[in-house]
Amino acid sequence: MSIKYDVKDLSLAEEGKKLILWAKRDMPVLQLIRARFKKTKFLKGVRLAACLHVTSETANLVITLKEGGAEVFLCASNPLSTNDKVAASLVKNYSIPVFAIKGEDTKVYYSHLNSVLDAEPNLTMDDGADLVSLIHKKRQELIKNVFGSTEETTTGVIRLRAMEKDSSLKIPVIAVNDNLTKHLFDNRYGTGQSTIDGILRSTNILLAGKTFVVCGYGWCGRGVAMRARGMGARVIVCEVDPIKALEAKMDGYEVMQLVTAIKTADIVLSTTGDKHVIDTEDFKAAKDGVILANSGHFDVEINKEALGKLAKKVRKIRPMVDEYDLGNKKIYLLAEGRLVNLSAADGHPASVMDMSFSGQALAAEYVWKNKKNLENRVYSLPYAIDEQIAKMKLRSENVNIDSLTKEQKKYLTSWQEGT
Repeated sequence: MSIKYDVKDLSLAEEGKKLILWAKRDMPVLQLIRARFKKTKFLKGVRLAACLHVTSETANLVITLKEGGAEVFLCASNPLSTNDKVAASLVKNYSIPVFAIKGEDTKVYYSHLNSVLDAEPNLTMDDGADLVSLIHKKRQELIKNVFGSTEETTTGVIRLRAMEKDSSLKIPVIAVNDNLTKHLFDNRYGTGQSTIDGILRSTNILLAGKTFVVCGYGWCGRGVAMRARGMGARVIVCEVDPIKALEAKMDGYEVMQLVTAIKTADIVLSTTGDKHVIDTEDFKAAKDGVILANSGHFDVEINKEALGKLAKKVRKIRPMVDEYDLGNKKIYLLAEGRLVNLSAADGHPASVMDMSFSGQALAAEYVWKNKKNLENRVYSLPYAIDEQIAKMKLRSENVNIDSLTKEQKKYLTSWQEGT
């Protein structure tokens, strides 16, 4: 095969193709966009480097971008989230260069990032801002050729806005995570379901009757809390934001400090995007047998180094479960503290990624069309694009909604009428 790639085993390709086609049937909005991209070929001549979770849903996105004329290069945005079957299929069946192997170490991970950057991309697509960060830190010679980037995650947007704030950002970026059709649905319903899926697959525990602690009540935390409660768990929310803490309280959850909550917790999940959310004092306060998991993008939310120092012995007792024996108690860490929903399960269902990846595809189109007018800062997509995605999704679900009359539109845009 003439293209460069680094995947586990090309013989897995046919199984991977089945997974890609299975996801495709549940991504109707993206298929409509793909059909239009195929006609317009607006990305012809564009080299696109993507650092995303290599899943069957992502495969449908990169195939769409290729149909639009782009030369696409894909690497993994997480060492444990790659589906090796899908990676093989993208290479063998779709001729897309992929650099991703499930379980790759940090050295290989960064070599894969550099492999897609070696293509000298004009456009990048990120899930955590690792590509943009690497370009700015070590591959600055590429900046002059990059007309823009798109970012999928809350964590990535936080990093990029920090870069913008200190004037370090040298390319325009579209924060796809800001899309209402992304974070209101992907983060809440996708993360909510897939996180529970990952915890159950790795442990096979019964949630009913368990005490489930959720750190962070953003859209991801809301989704997990809702699903855990729906399966019969007692849910406690830990927050640093008083507004979100109050919202969690009024949503019917117990709210308290983590060091208190962990004393009775059976499962503690971090989903904040911040560092060392679950730390030394929490490990010391935790009850025997507590299960720790993370659904934030990077594996920094649980202080693994501190946990390792407290442990007298560490052993793997299930494929995604490490037991830390502290002498007086045992603590169980899932998926090495990485994204449990993608490391221990299949990630978000295709139907919700349909909207998120439609946003990514349309963001790429938006950057391309507006590249001469965009400044080096973080942008949100126009609301009209969000609305377009929602309308297409509703149509695909055979849902019809009402529309405003002329009288109602006039009333909403005037101030003369009162009581």
